[in-house]
This record gives sequence, C-alpha cells and structure tokens, in this order.
Amino acid sequence: MMNFSARLPYTLAAVVAGALSLGAMTTDVRAQELKIQHTKGETAVPAKPKKVLAFDMASLDTLNALGVEVSGVPTARFPAYLSKYSSDKYEKVGTLFEPDYEAVNAAKPDLIIVGGRSSAKYEALAKIAPTIDLTVDTKDYVGSVKRNVQTLARIFDKQAEADAQLTKLDQSMAALRQQAAKAGKGLLVLTTGGKMSAYGSGSRFGLLHDSFGVVPAVENLATTNHGQAVNAEFILKTNPDWLFVIDRDIATGRSEGAAKKVLDNRLVAQTTAWKNNQVVYLDPVNWYLIGGGLTAMQASVDQISKALAKK
Repeated sequence: MMNFSARLPYTLAAVVAGALSLGAMTTDVRAQELKIQHTKGETAVPAKPKKVLAFDMASLDTLNALGVEVSGVPTARFPAYLSKYSSDKYEKVGTLFEPDYEAVNAAKPDLIIVGGRSSAKYEALAKIAPTIDLTVDTKDYVGSVKRNVQTLARIFDKQAEADAQLTKLDQSMAALRQQAAKAGKGLLVLTTGGKMSAYGSGSRFGLLHDSFGVVPAVENLATTNHGQAVNAEFILKTNPDWLFVIDRDIATGRSEGAAKKVLDNRLVAQTTAWKNNQVVYLDPVNWYLIGGGLTAMQASVDQISKALAKK
C-alpha cells in the first residue's frame, strides 16, 4: 500500500497542473476580450459575441451588411432590406427609446449596442451586460460612421468585409462631390404634421452639405435637433436650385405623401428647384430612422447621385 509520503508528490503535481490549467484558461478568456472605445468610454467586450441585442438602427444596418446576425431588436419600422427583423425569430426587447428591461435580462446577452435614440439608456443597460454606445457624431458624421463600422468589424472579425464596403462608399461620395459642385445650391427640409424645418451644415442632416458636397442655399441655419422652423415664404426667398425633402410622417408610418401636399403651393412653385423638377424626396427611413448605417449611407449617396445626374 502506498503511504502518505509516497502520494504527496503526485497530489502536489495534480494541484500545480490544475492551477496552471486554470491560469491558462483565465489568460485565454482575457485574450478573447476586446477593449472597445465608444461614445460613453471604454468597455471590455467578448470577441465575436454570440448573443447580441441591437437597439441602434444604424448599427443593426451595418451588422446586417457585414453578415452578422443579432438575437434581439426593438420594435420598430424597418426598411425592406431589414424587414426580417420584424419576425418572431428575433426577440423584441423594447422600443427605439425604451428598453424592455425584463426581456433584456431574460435574453442573457453577451453584448448590447445602443446609439442615437437609445443612447440615454446606456447606463441602465450596461448594468445588465457589456454595452457600447455607437451614437454618430454630427460634427464628424462620416468619420464617426467609419469608426463605428470598424469597431463592429473588429468585434465580429469582419474587417475585410468592412474595408470593401467602406472603399465603395468613399469612391461613391467622391464622385457625388464632383457632381454636387456643378449642380447649384441646395436646401434640405423635413416635413411633419404639415410643418417644415430646414437643416444646414453641421446639423443632424448636415452630411448633405458637409460630406456629399451639395452647396448650401442658405448659411447659418439652426443646428438644433429639430432644425430651424421655416415656411413656404422662406423657401421662395432662399430659392434653392435643388430642394431635398425628408417626409417624417412616412418614416414614422403616420401618413403617405404628406410632404408633397405641404410643398404644393404657389410660393414653392416659383422656386428654381420646383420649376426645373429638381425636388428630391429622400428615403425618409434611411435618413430619419437609420442614418449612419452602411446600407443606408450607400443608398443615400446613390439616390442623390442619380438625381443630380438627370440635370
């Protein structure tokens, strides 16, 4: 029979081996964590997380474009290319503004993504699981969109896909800027409930001028989230060569074609844009609800480029 002293070296060896194994596992786990910089700071995020909840529509758009599946989304009005997220296959975890915290907890997510409308709920969601805020910076719109795309590509190991699509976007924007430089001046208005607001450089929709190169028809418009309230007289006085329109009522599902009714009056009819049939009704879901997603951005560039090419 083996005595205690004979068994001791074996026991110590087993303990040491176990400790080394545990240390290796711990190191491996840490190696799989990524330190991600985002709007609210830095967060340790698991590499290629399995269960992802995306409250931010722009991030959902980008993940879809990169071929990354998510598990949960808010209840929202999705464009056709994201319509699959309306199905019961994807857990519904609240709205764009208000998470359903019970549903979020039950989902046991590995990663939560917020941004824009859901940004205010970051602190509460970060207590449940690793959370990142990918709100787009309107003062550096395209730059922050690119950083967000690269952030998601890094987390999900999709760098090649992201690089290819960003290269295409850069090339498209460069071509659009060349078109826009020769197209004359433009004004962007958002209509809602029969009222209008104008947005210029530096605003939430300022990329039309700042990144796409459309020369502003008027300077120093208010850059608040709701833009500058305007009317038909303002549009006539500004007299843009091009009028770009976002119909918020369509984006939110309240009505169809309300913007056309608001603009169809004798004052707007006297503008160069109206006379030359240079009124462009921008895709309202892409501009108002999604914004800085890869697919939405590319579609916006393509739509404006196509419109200007008809001049």
